[in-house]
Amino acid sequence: MPDAVELALVAEGLRFPEGPIAMPDGSVVLVEMRRQTLSRVGADGRATVVATLGGGPNGAALGPDGAVYVCNNGGAWGWQDGEVHLPGAPPAVYRGGSIQRVDLATGSFTTLYDSCDGRPLNSPNDLVFDSSGGFWFTCFGQSDGELRRLGGIYYARADGTQITRWRSEQVSPNGIGLSPDQRTLYMADTMLGRLYAYDLTSPGVMAPPANFAQGRIVCTLPGFQWLDSMAVEAGGRICVATVWNGGITVFEDSGSYEQVPCPDAITTNICFGGADLRDAYITCASTGKLYRCRWPREGLRLSFQR
Repeated sequence: MPDAVELALVAEGLRFPEGPIAMPDGSVVLVEMRRQTLSRVGADGRATVVATLGGGPNGAALGPDGAVYVCNNGGAWGWQDGEVHLPGAPPAVYRGGSIQRVDLATGSFTTLYDSCDGRPLNSPNDLVFDSSGGFWFTCFGQSDGELRRLGGIYYARADGTQITRWRSEQVSPNGIGLSPDQRTLYMADTMLGRLYAYDLTSPGVMAPPANFAQGRIVCTLPGFQWLDSMAVEAGGRICVATVWNGGITVFEDSGSYEQVPCPDAITTNICFGGADLRDAYITCASTGKLYRCRWPREGLRLSFQR
């Protein structure tokens, strides 16, 4: 498969892009974590700011009302100096992150959630909507350089009325996605290099854990490879951006995988768009670039994708 994927540069000069959303007009809405913005990259490659959100916008998704919902990590880490965008030292004080709702037309935004059961959200990272209008999201956890607060998996309603923590004490939950039938939730744990699957009994309800792993392990990558955010194909394969090997790892639910190389060690996300959902957009974060390619297979249409 790698030989069939030819990347074309769409935009550069972005400041740690993540959370791409392919729009019907050929533009891509994404977050720029280092710039602290939700931005739109036009079909001509020009980027404009939709909203300045502060903190660390980390993941984004279209909701049932046409607004963009953002996982904001709250500035969970700083940045190293230089043109290459690399995470730096954690802040001296960290108070948590939030889920934000952004009106695409006006750029106005509100905070939906910043805590669950009285505890702050530790670095919200990525989210995916189901067809009922709720969304699953991850909290990555946060370190002060010595002690680390663990992450978790949550479900929330888009109107701000309900938030539930379904899994806690997770090492570093990052990418999250749903199977085509929405009966399985996938989560990529970054620092473990591990892809998990969780059975769902109904929208927003996770089956009780069957073991101490708290989910089925699809695959753990060998060596020093980290997993980031993901998109699912229409046929059910799970495409996960992979850090340090610089690419997209495409997993079968059985655990087998193949890897598509990208020209950035910190490849952070992938989404599908275009009329046939075979236009793949890939964010390469440390170099600040957005690429497009023709994917060998059709991507899964997200619940509220236009």
